[in-house]
Amino acid sequence: RLTALLPTLKERNRYLVSEIIAENKIMDFNLIAKQILESFLKLYGDIGMAKANVVLLPDKWNKQKQRGIIKVNHKYINELKSSLLFVNRIKNKDIIIRSVGVSGILKKAQSKYIAS
Repeated sequence: RLTALLPTLKERNRYLVSEIIAENKIMDFNLIAKQILESFLKLYGDIGMAKANVVLLPDKWNKQKQRGIIKVNHKYINELKSSLLFVNRIKNKDIIIRSVGVSGILKKAQSKYIAS
């Protein structure tokens, strides 16, 4: 029988809400996710990527507001923000990725930063 993990042993996550600023809206989430992950990987390598556990949530992407949620380990939130600075082009279009806010709870990040 498996027992549940103690709360002290669970990985603590943070949810970073990011916004893309561009002349034209970018509708393809996969392009955005690929660029963000490549940027983080290039800056921090495989070991940093594994420790940070960066996950982009495709079902939380808002196409109208161009906002999405990225899940990351609580110790690597600043590293994720710094890697977002290096994403400046998608499909030969100039973009800026701005971090809107950080939350420890997914529901709060969605209601506070995306729904409003």
